[in-house]
Amino acid sequence: MQHFDFLVIGSGPAGQRAAIQAAKLGKNAAIIERRPVVGGVSVHTGTIPSKTLREAVLYLTGWDQRGVYGRSYRLKDKLDIDDLMKRLDITLNHEIEVMEHQLMRNGVTVIEGSASFVDPHRVRIEKPDGTFEEYTADKFLLAVGSRPARPEGIPFDNETILDSDGILNLKRIPRSMIVVGAGVIGMEYASIFSTMDVKITLIDGRPTLLNFMDREIVDELVHSLRERGVVLRLGEKVAQVERTESGSVTCRLESGKQLRADTILFAAGRIGCTYTLGLENAGLETDERRRLAVNEHFQTAVPHIYAAGDIIGFPALASTSMEQGRLAACHAMGTAACTTQEFFPFGIYAVPEMSMIGATEQELTEKQIPYETGVARLRETARGQIMGLQEGMLKLLVSLDDRRLLGVHIIGEGATELIHIGQAVLSLGGSLDYFLENVFNYPTLAEAYKVAALDAWNRLTL
Repeated sequence: MQHFDFLVIGSGPAGQRAAIQAAKLGKNAAIIERRPVVGGVSVHTGTIPSKTLREAVLYLTGWDQRGVYGRSYRLKDKLDIDDLMKRLDITLNHEIEVMEHQLMRNGVTVIEGSASFVDPHRVRIEKPDGTFEEYTADKFLLAVGSRPARPEGIPFDNETILDSDGILNLKRIPRSMIVVGAGVIGMEYASIFSTMDVKITLIDGRPTLLNFMDREIVDELVHSLRERGVVLRLGEKVAQVERTESGSVTCRLESGKQLRADTILFAAGRIGCTYTLGLENAGLETDERRRLAVNEHFQTAVPHIYAAGDIIGFPALASTSMEQGRLAACHAMGTAACTTQEFFPFGIYAVPEMSMIGATEQELTEKQIPYETGVARLRETARGQIMGLQEGMLKLLVSLDDRRLLGVHIIGEGATELIHIGQAVLSLGGSLDYFLENVFNYPTLAEAYKVAALDAWNRLTL
């Protein structure tokens, strides 16, 4: 029976970063992965596929050039699913190759198979050939990720009635699609498919969208979606879904409305992939979403067993999962680690993309923190004009007391890249003066920070 200092279950962002960190600290580390290749949900069905699909769609449809060449511009008149899948396969194969090389270079052992606890210090691995092996470890990290929650009574068939993992199994681009769930995943896929002229109906039981985002940014997104013909059905719940004889889908809502489309995509939340881990043998329990509770060091109720990533819930981002894995490994190996995780960016890869860091206007108002705003439209910058941008804005929130930066909110081209400038200033306690006095490359979209800062300065000095 082989023994490791640190045994990680799951090879997604949290698991990879944790195992490599432990190896860099001179520990004997291994990853157990049930798939034949590493990467986890992030690479195979989540982050990388959806973002690759987005970029392929924007390029092949000519969407990102229509501001320059007009609304009728198309790079390819007839786009089919094979065009998208070819690009996806290239990206995934390259990403897997890079990850495998990183693990090998750092001396991390990769074990293929499905793991379950025998006792708190021992796991049994079912190998692909049906045989079993057992391993022991001083410390464990659970980083098994999550999968789409499937509502009861919905006849999923992975062809016309899909969850967000099954969307990659589409055999053709549908003419119409119903998306159930207007969270991050649902919003991303709804906006991506709408750029391919797919008629989208977006359904959500909540009366408002993306409540953690700044309201003004969300309003901009809604305006963009409606311009593309997306129909929003908020405050509505699905009562029944049926497949018709013609192969389309009928969706009945609790309000009595009846909708029909070629395809229906459910993106109504996710649950932890903990069902087969035998957690009861390790003395652990999960919540109703099969997630584990952890402390500030990412320790579970059993101190030598850590957990990170989607399995511990919010924010469930690849970026934060990586950092959680690193911090968990450092603590498990008895090494102090510092972090600036108080401020981390959110990126939503819709069309247009959105990103934020820090406080929203709603939060500041609720906490009675006096603030002022500064706004820049991306089309106001020279680079925005060159790129033909017609939408997008950057908003700064600054303290009335000392002009300290409190939050940054961006929608539009490059939002998820631009946010890191604001992240650096916010993390270092910077103020509006940085943007007023700093020199930005010209022409760049980053100039929007200076435009927004000048707008805020004008408001503060009235």
